[in-house]
Amino acid sequence: MSKSTMKYIGKRLAISLMTLLVILIVLFLMVKFLPGSPINNEKLSEAARKAIEVKYGLDKPIPVQFFKYLTSMLSGDFGVSYNLYKDMKVATLVGKAAKISFVYGVVAVVIGTVIGMVLGVFAALRKNTIWDTLATVISVLGVSIPSFVFAMLILIVFASKLKILPSGYSSSKAVISSIMPISALSVGVIANVARFTRTEMVSVLTSEYMTLAKAKGMDRKSLIMKHALRNALIPVITILGPILVNLMTGTMVVEKICSVPGLGKLLVNSITSNDYNIILACSFLYAAMYIIMMLIIDVSYGIIDPRIRLGKDE
Repeated sequence: MSKSTMKYIGKRLAISLMTLLVILIVLFLMVKFLPGSPINNEKLSEAARKAIEVKYGLDKPIPVQFFKYLTSMLSGDFGVSYNLYKDMKVATLVGKAAKISFVYGVVAVVIGTVIGMVLGVFAALRKNTIWDTLATVISVLGVSIPSFVFAMLILIVFASKLKILPSGYSSSKAVISSIMPISALSVGVIANVARFTRTEMVSVLTSEYMTLAKAKGMDRKSLIMKHALRNALIPVITILGPILVNLMTGTMVVEKICSVPGLGKLLVNSITSNDYNIILACSFLYAAMYIIMMLIIDVSYGIIDPRIRLGKDE
């Protein structure tokens, strides 16, 4: 790896770390200035309340609390839960919830990508026909309507009316109870991937080298699979990283609606109960995932195409 490449990676890494630090500071201050208190028990006397604040270090000045939290966080300690899960380690709670959200996100992206690519290729091969228009309408609807609206529709139709699916998550029936939230989450992925695939396929199919390949007598199947689809996949793959992270950050309401014990539901519940440490850990994890994904994509671009690296240096 060249010196310029190492310099570029080091610079992007430093910017990412600084961004994460600023995000943590902003999140910490926002949490501290939330209305209410993590000690919500109204039956507690003032002396008991003070004793609990001392126990958790909430009586210290905000800068002292922040540096103590930052030091603990660097060692993997995100504190304990104040209300939701009394004195349980936040790292354990967030870790268990994040696994569920991550699995849901990955499965929804895989399903959405496969269906979206098929739909996009289908629309491109039938450009300016009724099928192309129908695929475009589906894509627009998928992008425009939030995933939690689809979750509500699936819940009403398939759980409440038809009673085909369970109305909530059950660990004993994890697969069947995952159909509803994964379906709702995959709709947006299908729409985005279909839109990008269709646009890129149309561009590739009308390019000069495709015209040359046709002139050489290459059959239609080979033309589409070996040349058109392969070239159209590059920009589609590029958007999958951000889509996965955005999907995980967008699962909050869906998980709440479908009673899924994931990261989104944990964050929503912690906000309603002012459980500071869980709010901080969940929010920071979302931010860190997004920054890391953007860093990977940014560095990959810089390695693949030196013009990007040189342009950003300038």
